[in-house]
Amino acid sequence: MNRRKAIKQAALGTAGLSLIPQLSCASENGVVDERNTSDALKGNINHSVCRWCYNKIPLEELCEGAKDIGIQSIEITNPDDWKVMQKYGLTSAMGTHKEASLTKGFNHTEYHDALLPKYIKLIDQAADSGVKNIIVFSGNRAGISEEAGLENCAVGLDKIVKHAEKKNVMVAMELLNSKVNHKDYQCDRTPWGAALVDKIGSPNFKLLYDIYHMQIMEGDIIATIRQYKDYIAHYHTGGVPGRNEINETQELNYPAIMKAIVDTGYTGFVGQEYIPTWDDQLAALKQGVMICDI
Repeated sequence: MNRRKAIKQAALGTAGLSLIPQLSCASENGVVDERNTSDALKGNINHSVCRWCYNKIPLEELCEGAKDIGIQSIEITNPDDWKVMQKYGLTSAMGTHKEASLTKGFNHTEYHDALLPKYIKLIDQAADSGVKNIIVFSGNRAGISEEAGLENCAVGLDKIVKHAEKKNVMVAMELLNSKVNHKDYQCDRTPWGAALVDKIGSPNFKLLYDIYHMQIMEGDIIATIRQYKDYIAHYHTGGVPGRNEINETQELNYPAIMKAIVDTGYTGFVGQEYIPTWDDQLAALKQGVMICDI
């Protein structure tokens, strides 16, 4: 078939596109058409939501809404939040502490003494509360080389990760983009993060692979997930561009990405980390969960 014939055949086939089931059906005001969604989640993905994206909703109201959707976790939460969430049978798929800094991290030795006690305490609190993962950040480069940043992170995380091993807690460093949202952040590419995992050499240290951030920095999401599956402890979503809903308004094919994640044998959580634009934020959250529930 030559190019002209292929174009003609494609044009004739467009009439059938309307017959393809849609991922979701939602109006601009956030009202979800329940005829195209199902309240029964399939169970292949453990669903979570990042608290900061829904700060306008009181925590207890978010807990109730999450439970109704079928979400099992509200993450990027601290020990004070966990006490509230436990009343609703929710866990935190990724714990943090109130003073966590994205810019002043483990890649600079001058911060190590201040970071160590905070994270040792957080690991103890996580273990006591049944929280399995905590988040850490490389920090900004601020003139430091890739090699020096890698070495400093390994040194600064050494005692923290060894303590996490004793407490059966995973320490996960998040991959963030340094192009749009977090200028100068050092752990901004998967190979750099994987090199740090290898350098630390502990089963209790891996990466938080943020799909939104890595689409901006690297692209090639599915191939990267397959290649680095053993380095990844957790996943975040987000629509590109804009970090809003993960529906047809953005460029990523999230059902295909979720299938690739499931195919790797991953059994952890996927955290919805997009900022809703709909008036009904819980409806926007539900749509994202349904899109990912392959």
